[in-house]
Amino acid sequence: MNEEQYLQLERYVLEHGTKKMDRTNTGTLSTFGYQMRFDLQDSFPLLTTKKVPFGLIKSELLWFLKGDTNIRFLLEHKNHIWDEWAFEKFVNSNDYQGPDMTNFAHRAEHDLAFAKEYQEQKQLFCDRILNDDQFAAQYGDLGLVYGSQWRKWQTANGQTIDQIQDVINAIQTNPDSRRLIVSAWNPEDIPTMALPPCHTMFQFYVADGKLSCQLYQRSGDIFLGVPFNIASYALLTSLIARQTGLEPGEFIHTLGDAHIYLNHLEQVKEQLSRTPKTGPKLWLNPDKINVADFTMADIKVTDYDPAPAIKAPVAV
Repeated sequence: MNEEQYLQLERYVLEHGTKKMDRTNTGTLSTFGYQMRFDLQDSFPLLTTKKVPFGLIKSELLWFLKGDTNIRFLLEHKNHIWDEWAFEKFVNSNDYQGPDMTNFAHRAEHDLAFAKEYQEQKQLFCDRILNDDQFAAQYGDLGLVYGSQWRKWQTANGQTIDQIQDVINAIQTNPDSRRLIVSAWNPEDIPTMALPPCHTMFQFYVADGKLSCQLYQRSGDIFLGVPFNIASYALLTSLIARQTGLEPGEFIHTLGDAHIYLNHLEQVKEQLSRTPKTGPKLWLNPDKINVADFTMADIKVTDYDPAPAIKAPVAV
């Protein structure tokens, strides 16, 4: 069963993880080097031991594939998973005139009164991104993050490279190539990114009429982030397979620093107490072929019957 791969990861890090500090000052249990394999012919790897919001996964992936780096598209689809990084840029600017938002993520977790104030300020920020073009251009853009690196990699001579289109072309013309690679890690651009890429590089592999994908992820938030990453790359593999006339094969997820935040431990234990169900199936609109043509309505999961969601704070 696909989901058991993920639950084994949670168990392993709970039992064998090393306690480490991190960029967010939250603290983690961490292990280095871990691999999971998901058979995309078996079921779509969307977790059932907690509800994972597939709509957010779809809109984020479509955002990446558009080459977009501004959160306005996400907000238009009620997706708030990148809000904090854009909001942080705004509150650290001279244009911000509201109440003190220093270290807002940690303060909101421990101070209910501040949490309400923070949510009010962030809502005002999101509303302004949606309704003020100039403000959105200045504060909604996250820099050279995934969409830019995938679709508009900037070269030293001022040209751009569309890595997604290039890899599609290569799969179609030279499927046995060992260079079917897309990279998001561009050392020159790291300082300008809101968050350096966690999923840094992925490689496709064609065999027996099936397309497989292996992701190398340098850093994985096991409870909150990794379930999204699994489903997102399984969906990406399925979309690329559709355009190249192949069946989805495997998604192989290789993690560098795989960690559970110390303020997620009880949530992980709650999830591990639950019994996984049969995974859902992915439906892609049969009338669509090209990746660029897919919309939210063209992508669905069927027979998804998860356990209730388990909430946990995001480390920013």
